[in-house]
Amino acid sequence: MKKSLLFFLLLFFQTLLLAVEDANLSIPNDLQVQEQIKEYEDQLLDISSAISDENVWIKSYATYLAALRVKDELDKIKERIQWLTKHGRSAREIDELNGLIAKESILTTQIGQLKDEHYTPFSELITPPKIEESPEITNPFDIFTGMSLIKTLNNNLEDYKKKKKNLAELISVLKKELDIHKKLAEFDNEKYAEELKEQQLQVARFERALDTMSATLEVYQKRLDIAAVNINKGIETQVYRLIKIGIAILVVFFIFLTLKLIVKKYITDNERFYMANKIITFTNFTIIILIIFFNYIENASYLVTILGFASAGIAIAMKDWFMSILGWLVIVIGGSIHVGDRIRVDMDGMQYVGDVLDISLLRITILEDVTLTSVVHNRRAGRIIFIPNNYVFTKMIANYTHNSLKTVWDGIKITITFDSNHKKAMYLVKEITKKYSKGYTDITRKQLNRLRQHYSLKNTNVEPRIYSFIEDNGLNIEAWYLTNAYATLTLRSVISTEIIDAFNDEDDITIAYPTQKLHVDMKSSKPSAMPENELV
Repeated sequence: MKKSLLFFLLLFFQTLLLAVEDANLSIPNDLQVQEQIKEYEDQLLDISSAISDENVWIKSYATYLAALRVKDELDKIKERIQWLTKHGRSAREIDELNGLIAKESILTTQIGQLKDEHYTPFSELITPPKIEESPEITNPFDIFTGMSLIKTLNNNLEDYKKKKKNLAELISVLKKELDIHKKLAEFDNEKYAEELKEQQLQVARFERALDTMSATLEVYQKRLDIAAVNINKGIETQVYRLIKIGIAILVVFFIFLTLKLIVKKYITDNERFYMANKIITFTNFTIIILIIFFNYIENASYLVTILGFASAGIAIAMKDWFMSILGWLVIVIGGSIHVGDRIRVDMDGMQYVGDVLDISLLRITILEDVTLTSVVHNRRAGRIIFIPNNYVFTKMIANYTHNSLKTVWDGIKITITFDSNHKKAMYLVKEITKKYSKGYTDITRKQLNRLRQHYSLKNTNVEPRIYSFIEDNGLNIEAWYLTNAYATLTLRSVISTEIIDAFNDEDDITIAYPTQKLHVDMKSSKPSAMPENELV
């Protein structure tokens, strides 16, 4: 019995000893508590440093809190102002009232600047970018506008998703910070209760913002999808229209290319081939312009209005171009000038003689040749001269090879002395000119016969013409003959040398040229005597 009682007592004391040790282990001492608190505070510092002050969400929330503090302070100031206005009597209270009024004005200004953040935190951040109204794709240039808008909308969506992701990551960090605050509140509720409350409120506000963004993102993405569908539909319509226009242009181009090949095969005359080729090219270009024009102008009345205003604007602002186009029509339809013709143009006090290389919509292009004009006046040749088509209305343009004519009259002048045998001289000149111009005379006779079909010709004499005129220093003999319009100087040079040789072979013909005769009297005579009564 005693042994049993002793055993139970030992067991009781051992159990009691173990309980005391467990209690000592479960109740930390003050040193351990301080170390644990310091460890948590270090963790808070690490988290705070991890959260950048440049984070847009943190900055926006800080601005919101600042707005709340300013509002609270402003409410207190207004209450104090009301009390001082009713009960303030002393000078000290009046000075306080004036200071509070000034401070109220400053804080009111700050509230106005922080108004958006004050009324709704993160209002700017959680609001998605505005979706502009989808543009109507009506022409190929709008395709690039639509594609650019789709790219912009997608970029805005990605930016919004990125902001949402950043907010979610920030909330995750803030929750860790909230858990630490809860642990600190367990050690010292009075000290950390206020911080815990603020932290809980902050996390709640950020979570509401995240929920708002999640709901907004879904709606925003659907709106973007609708806008993209509308834009892509317009782009597809324009691409399909471009394909149709391209096919139509290719067909027109093929048809006119075939016409050019036919013209090249069956028209052997270079001038007619050039003109036919020009007409085909112009018609091809006009049809292509009309195809494009009528595909993008759907309203006929709108088309008439555009053409009316465009015509008026062109007539006023582009008068010279308009007149050049009208001049081109006159040249092409009237047939006064053709490619290959030799023409002379009086322009800006200068004379240019050359062959027509091209007749475009705005100008005539000629190649200046070596002619009597370039020898006597310009002393230049070989230049490419551009003549506006409107010159046919305002300037002198002479065509040396109009229609079937390919010859022109050219003249040579030579002077003989008065005592020369002028009849023989005129006979020699006439024979020489007839000899060298006979071929051109026969050609011109045939050309004039063909020209009678278009013009009334009175004088059709094509034989060389010899004239004589009395001049100060002798008898002037002029010989006029027909020559190739493209090589007048060649025949002129040949005939001139032949006339000189013929005159030099004759003893009774002397070529006159400016001379001077000097009479010298070597005899000297004495002056006669003056009468005595003569006054000088």
